[in-house]
Amino acid sequence: MSFYNRRNAAVGYLTLKALQRSIENKRRKRRSGMKVAAYVGLGLVSAGILAAALAIALKRRQGDSEDVSEFESDSEIIGEYVTAPEPVPAT
Repeated sequence: MSFYNRRNAAVGYLTLKALQRSIENKRRKRRSGMKVAAYVGLGLVSAGILAAALAIALKRRQGDSEDVSEFESDSEIIGEYVTAPEPVPAT
């Protein structure tokens, strides 16, 4: 039995041509300058948005820490006594 026949030869030829076309298409397919510029611009915009969100989060966090310091100043030590807000009576 022979492995070389017309059907196997045709399949091999078509497979070889398909691979060659695939390689040629990859070589021809290059990104245009406009696409590269668009991707770079999109990256810069998204980095700016991320930086702005980070700045807002840090500013809010600093604002919260100032509120905590005001809360701590409610109870003061005067001499031997600690003054604190009076507790709410239970009903």
